[in-house]
Amino acid sequence: MIYPKIPLAQSIIEICSAKGVHDIVISPGSRNAPLTIGFTNNKKFNCYSIADERCAGFFALGIAQQTKRPVAVVCTSGSALLNYYPAFAEAFYSQHPFIVISADRPKDKIDIGDGQTIRQENVFLNHSLYNANLTEDATEENEVFINEAINVAIARKGPVHINVPFEEPLYETTNKLSVDFNITSLFKVYRMIGVEDIIAFSTLWNHSKKILVIVGELSPNSIEQKWIEKLTSFPSVVVLTEANSNLHHPSFINNIDSLITPFSQKEFSNLQPRILITLGGMIVSKRIKAFVRNYKPRHHWHIDELRAYDTFGILTHHFHVSPNQFFSQFLPYVKTVESNYKSTFEAINQVRKTKREEYINKIPFSDLKVFDTILKTIPKNTQLQVSNSSAIRYVQLFDVDESNELFCNRGTSGIDGSTSTAIGAAVASNKPTVFITGDVSFFYDSNALWNNYIPKDFKIIVINNGGGGIFRILPGHQENETFNTFFETSHCLTAEHLAKMYRFNYLTASSDETLSKSLKDLFSNNETPTILEIFTPTKENDKILLQYFKELV
Repeated sequence: MIYPKIPLAQSIIEICSAKGVHDIVISPGSRNAPLTIGFTNNKKFNCYSIADERCAGFFALGIAQQTKRPVAVVCTSGSALLNYYPAFAEAFYSQHPFIVISADRPKDKIDIGDGQTIRQENVFLNHSLYNANLTEDATEENEVFINEAINVAIARKGPVHINVPFEEPLYETTNKLSVDFNITSLFKVYRMIGVEDIIAFSTLWNHSKKILVIVGELSPNSIEQKWIEKLTSFPSVVVLTEANSNLHHPSFINNIDSLITPFSQKEFSNLQPRILITLGGMIVSKRIKAFVRNYKPRHHWHIDELRAYDTFGILTHHFHVSPNQFFSQFLPYVKTVESNYKSTFEAINQVRKTKREEYINKIPFSDLKVFDTILKTIPKNTQLQVSNSSAIRYVQLFDVDESNELFCNRGTSGIDGSTSTAIGAAVASNKPTVFITGDVSFFYDSNALWNNYIPKDFKIIVINNGGGGIFRILPGHQENETFNTFFETSHCLTAEHLAKMYRFNYLTASSDETLSKSLKDLFSNNETPTILEIFTPTKENDKILLQYFKELV
């Protein structure tokens, strides 16, 4: 076995190994050479080399998203570290275990004009769950910091930062460990709902005829089927699921925006819930946020082991348990209350589905029609990765097959890193992966394709409408040079040459007929990564989408 000669590097590597941090994403550099030597010469680690640190961060997030285990990213000193920040913030809000290990120069080299040197300590302070600022020696105190950082990343599901100063020489190796390191165990807290709370809150439930459950981002199989079935048995309970909730049942309503956008004030008022229960992560739908904020329930309960965001400004209780723990303790105490709340929602939703199909069948080729076609064509048992902005919002309008898992970086809702995350997730998953993205998001993260680990069956579908199409449907849009340049980001770029440079197969579509053929070709080829670029009419998409909501009544 080859080890770095620097004892501090040995300590970090051995503690990571002992604590199960086995996926390491390394960006090339010199100051991090002791770490690179140690990780890459140890067969316990899966090491990936990603040159662009911003892409490396999101690639690591994709792995963490799928494995639910901490992934470490390793970089050299200087501004390289700052490029991890977008992924770091996403890990914080999406609750992914994420460890940044940054090599640094010794303290006496900071702020004296030395090259590739910045103030690295606590650089992620606003979003870091733990900052381990190490000293140059392999001390017991350093070991405590390393252990605690990794423990926090695992237990609190989020990002931590370990900053490691190294003095030259950096490349010396040895075949023998020179450190005797300690490992601290992870302290797991098991929470239960108190009996008093069960009695008090089940009493509220048993006197409520309108209970609305909204489910945001969840990992697949997060809730046991028996609790799903139990929830569907209550006529007073309506369950609204977002596309990335990965929660399915025939009586759940999964097209929130299609359902509520056409509501009149009278309908909003009649359907105002008494109790709101939320599960999962960030909510995509702006319309459901507006509904609940304007027609406030008396009670809002959030169920999550770690955090509760007061998204609607009315949070009244946070149950610090998993959804399964909540339902197992709580549902045995609740009663069936006579109500037409669920049946009213179901009747409206059925009308919406019928109207949606009628409208889709008569509209011309456009973003809306493209998403409908894609989601009806995706093979079963596929992992879907979706970029932010208009892509995830269009997906929310349609049904996703329950065999398909769906993921989106909704922690910060940024377009940066969507492609890199999708590739990382594809590497970590045993399912074929399809990434659906808008053009601006795709080009913004084009360095993601500079990656030697892309599975041969990985597929990218780029909907190219010539710019940031979502800005055309926002209030205040006016067609002029300022809008086209500074909001929409109008362009004439295509993915063709990127595909050639990175050795992707390349397909195009610009009509219903060519789309059907290209989708067939896309899903029949699993031997080469493929990009399907779909060109839609820039100035028609927003009109077709806005008219869609008017036709649903």
